[in-house]
Amino acid sequence: MRLERSIPAEALDAIRAPLTAYSPTPIDVPVLQPLGLILDFAGEAMRSRLFAVSAGDGGEETCLRPDFTVAVARQHLGSGAQAGRYYYDGKAFRVAPRGSDRAEEFLQIGIEAFEGSDPIVADAEITAMTWRSASAGGRDDLSIVIGDISLFSAFVDSLALPNMLAARLKRAFAHPRLMKRELDGEDTELPLAEPSRLAFMLTQMPENEAVEVLQELWALAGIEPVGGRRPAEIALRLVERSQRAMAGRLSPEQADRVRAYLAVSGHPFQVLEEIRALAGRSPRPLERATAAWNARLDRMRDLDVPLDRMTLSAAFGRSFGYYDGFLFEVRSAALGDERPVAAGGRYDGLLARLGAETRTGAVGCMVRPARAYAGDGE
Repeated sequence: MRLERSIPAEALDAIRAPLTAYSPTPIDVPVLQPLGLILDFAGEAMRSRLFAVSAGDGGEETCLRPDFTVAVARQHLGSGAQAGRYYYDGKAFRVAPRGSDRAEEFLQIGIEAFEGSDPIVADAEITAMTWRSASAGGRDDLSIVIGDISLFSAFVDSLALPNMLAARLKRAFAHPRLMKRELDGEDTELPLAEPSRLAFMLTQMPENEAVEVLQELWALAGIEPVGGRRPAEIALRLVERSQRAMAGRLSPEQADRVRAYLAVSGHPFQVLEEIRALAGRSPRPLERATAAWNARLDRMRDLDVPLDRMTLSAAFGRSFGYYDGFLFEVRSAALGDERPVAAGGRYDGLLARLGAETRTGAVGCMVRPARAYAGDGE
């Protein structure tokens, strides 16, 4: 397993300092994590990037942790605490993409905060903290890309689509191939048919409950899924098929409006104006969302986040599937868009999907010190 090159201790301390100044509780989580759970949250696209560990004797399959967020959230939930702010500092592990020489074992530091504070303030604070940490490595070519999954949801709500069509479109945001099919009016799998009772029932449930129902049915029937698909992926496909049959497709005008939204990118305040102009027949959800974004940007500016180095991209998302709101990445021009120095965002729904009975805000960030350090070739 290839390792990152080391960086001087003083540089590492400087990169760590902005995060530890946030007064978090240090936390350590196991290196081995449940493979199925990680795939259910990060998405099947991550399977090829994970170091799977053979279970043996019918035990649970595990993998080396590819990230810390889910692991920290599980540990926080197990503690019984209502709120918590945690700092982690350790190795993460991912299989390098084919043909790449990227590190497979790398140091990652970060914050995970589970609190009920004002999300606009918390988002701005986590972004400012991450920017200071990434900048402490000495790079002078850094920029920030930001986005918001919930902003897209508000835009979709403004279109006043049928409920199931709107839900299907929101689900497609994090899946480029699904989004392309929605916009092109294609169904590349099977011809549409009347939805089954099971598929219809699954559309009425939150995703985690739909997965549990499928697993219970398989257990009762003695069925083992084939083809390497996880329950969450199968539930997603069944729900998508049922919704597609019941809700129809976007009209050409609606599809063009969605394409226009996804193409918007630029200085944040200008982008928000363009997004507001794309609102459909019910603009109030989008007006509220863009007003909140103006407040978030004002707060970031107050915390010395350089808005002149920031791009708001309406289509921006991250590969980990648990994010459900504000997102950001700190990028280096020298390293390119595919190798972010730091990243983070909001994932308010994660604890509920893990079984929490009470809902709280959740936002976090991570920094790759070896990428932040200007003297490192990584």
